[in-house]
Amino acid sequence: MSQDVYQNPLISRYASLEMGHLWGDQKKFSTWRRLWIALAEAEHELGLPVMETQIQQLRDHVDDIDFDAAAKYERQLRHDVMAHVHAYGDVCPDARPIIHLGATSCFVTDNTDLIVLREGMQMLAGRIAGVIDRLGQVAQQHRDLPCLGLTHLQPAQPTTVGKRATLWAYDLAQDLSEVERRLDNLRARSTQGTTGTQASFLSLFEGDHDKVRKLEESVARKVGFSQTYAVTGQTYPRKVDAQILDSLSGIAQSSHKAATDLRLLANRKEIEEPFEKKQVGSSAMAYKRNPMRSERICALARFVMSLQSSAANTLATQWMERTLDDSANRRLVLPQAFLAIDAILILYQNIVSGLVIYPEVIRRQLNEELPFMATENILMAAVAAGGDRQSLHEQIRQHSQAAAAQVKQHGRSNDLLARLRADAGFGEVDFEAATEASQFVGRAPQQVDEFLREVVEPIRQRYSDSLGGPAEVNV
Repeated sequence: MSQDVYQNPLISRYASLEMGHLWGDQKKFSTWRRLWIALAEAEHELGLPVMETQIQQLRDHVDDIDFDAAAKYERQLRHDVMAHVHAYGDVCPDARPIIHLGATSCFVTDNTDLIVLREGMQMLAGRIAGVIDRLGQVAQQHRDLPCLGLTHLQPAQPTTVGKRATLWAYDLAQDLSEVERRLDNLRARSTQGTTGTQASFLSLFEGDHDKVRKLEESVARKVGFSQTYAVTGQTYPRKVDAQILDSLSGIAQSSHKAATDLRLLANRKEIEEPFEKKQVGSSAMAYKRNPMRSERICALARFVMSLQSSAANTLATQWMERTLDDSANRRLVLPQAFLAIDAILILYQNIVSGLVIYPEVIRRQLNEELPFMATENILMAAVAAGGDRQSLHEQIRQHSQAAAAQVKQHGRSNDLLARLRADAGFGEVDFEAATEASQFVGRAPQQVDEFLREVVEPIRQRYSDSLGGPAEVNV
């Protein structure tokens, strides 16, 4: 790799090799050749003068692409598709006359994009399932570990660590559902022709509309699609790209939210992401354990969310049957969105697989606030022991304000329970029972069980082949 030229960090630092290969030139142009073969096969089967020997020659040279020759042709022709037609023809001289017969450039470019988008979304679906699986394990392990709930980032009713993990997992489960829906709706463009009218193929088949339809269906089937888009212009509907980018942005949003929560919890010293034995947190402050992986998720997620508008604007500005101002934008936006989401999900699974949880710190943080939350239980217990509800309520109010002043004005610990224990009006109260944290978490443990059974387990079953070991972070 040259150190003199800018390298995309999504390739060199963040994304997986598999996702990098998916969007690479070898995959792209060998898929073009497979599409030309599918077209030639279908034309042969429907009676056009395309010989089996010509098709076999095309099959023999699918992957041995001379990229230098193609680049030389493109400099001369200023057309990438024709450059590769010529380069393919050089190694398949007998088949040269029938390569790309009746097709427009978008036959190979758009159908290839749809194939790559399909494989990319399948890859991401597996990664999402892997993160959900690991979050499910965290939720199950800590289903009933009480922790302080936070609304407005202020102390609120307690929840459990496991229940909080289900919130992160459920966001991703909804993202997975959206990705699956987009996959289900993906179609081939197949042989729609220059402006989507199939005029060139109708001419080849001498006005036989039935054969044109059969050609469209056959080519789609040969490249793995059971259906084609009902109508197109020169390209497949750019609505498809916008919808896919919406779904990728959704994954980014969910991941950013969870990573932000983890960063905040790391600040509270309740939960930390994995920290390797020789990892350095800061070049200056040797004691630091920065949540750098969660921070990287947020950085990459912000990038993907910003790409969402590019696909939307490309769709909005496609004049009539198409304009070419989509091309350069899509070359950047589509692969980079997939590469970034791939990197995010690798990081996410890596973090969750090695999550470090500190129950004693969580307990201490909860106990600092629990006395205030337990006052209703304490009040009811004191009333049940014969006390006057209204006077006891006033005593709790005064003690609570005094305890809050100790915390806020003097930086001391919350001494509300000690004040109440010393008050004769609460002498009959069992404070241990009244302040047991588990009674304040409602149905959180049961909700975890239900979520694992109803949401996580079906995902595990659908993606059992994708649930491997911890994802490896590149840098």
